[in-house]
Amino acid sequence: MDLNTVAEVCDARTYRSWRPGDAWLGGGTYLFSEPQPHLRRLVDLSRTGWTPLQWLPGGALEIASTCTIAQLFRYTRRSLFAQCCHAFLASFKIWNMATVGGNLCNSLPAGPMISLTAALDGICLLHSLTGAQRRLPVTEFVTGAGENVLREGELLRSITLPAAALDRRTAFRQASLYGLGRSGVLVIGTRDRDGSLQLTVTASTTRPIRLCFPRPTDRVEFAAALERAVPDDAWFDDIHGLPEWRKHMTLRLAEEIRTELL
Repeated sequence: MDLNTVAEVCDARTYRSWRPGDAWLGGGTYLFSEPQPHLRRLVDLSRTGWTPLQWLPGGALEIASTCTIAQLFRYTRRSLFAQCCHAFLASFKIWNMATVGGNLCNSLPAGPMISLTAALDGICLLHSLTGAQRRLPVTEFVTGAGENVLREGELLRSITLPAAALDRRTAFRQASLYGLGRSGVLVIGTRDRDGSLQLTVTASTTRPIRLCFPRPTDRVEFAAALERAVPDDAWFDDIHGLPEWRKHMTLRLAEEIRTELL
């Protein structure tokens, strides 16, 4: 879709001053998908030259916000990464343009990159135009449906996945009202070598919900903990699923994950 209100496109490498009507441009799959009448200028990140993925000392994985879904899929080939990439249910054109950072910054409940990075203890690195930086977990970055902690002019630079999280066993479950529909429920479980289990709930909730169980737990205790962790108003409600259905499926899939990992 043409954005006929945009009068200028700037190079992010030389951009210094944020003003009303500005927007960061990564892959553009969201920006160009619908009218954006409030926009006047786009700040293009495509020439920043950020390495899409790189292993850090100690075995952590740093994912640049400009890393595309296709690059993530080709580079890692890990089961959980592939499962979350396929959760997009998107064409190859979207895979080659949509970015990991864009998925997080849109902060939609069904965003599978939110699911992936939240489940693997992802840490967001945020940059401001003043040069200030701050870091916070993905679970704190997304605060609601389409909402996050980004301040005016602030940029998501990268997401780092710690080595310990990458070494965990994983289990993945997803549900939709339609065969090829948007995720209505997406639940990921991980288990450490010490036996502790982590559960991450997305898509069915307005923000990522993460629970940690340091010891094996039974079905009743597990379900009770999950129900306590999700406030009634946190179950998402839209055309892709009623809150009651999302809650029921979340509890069901979470139990499947508990059984598989324990």
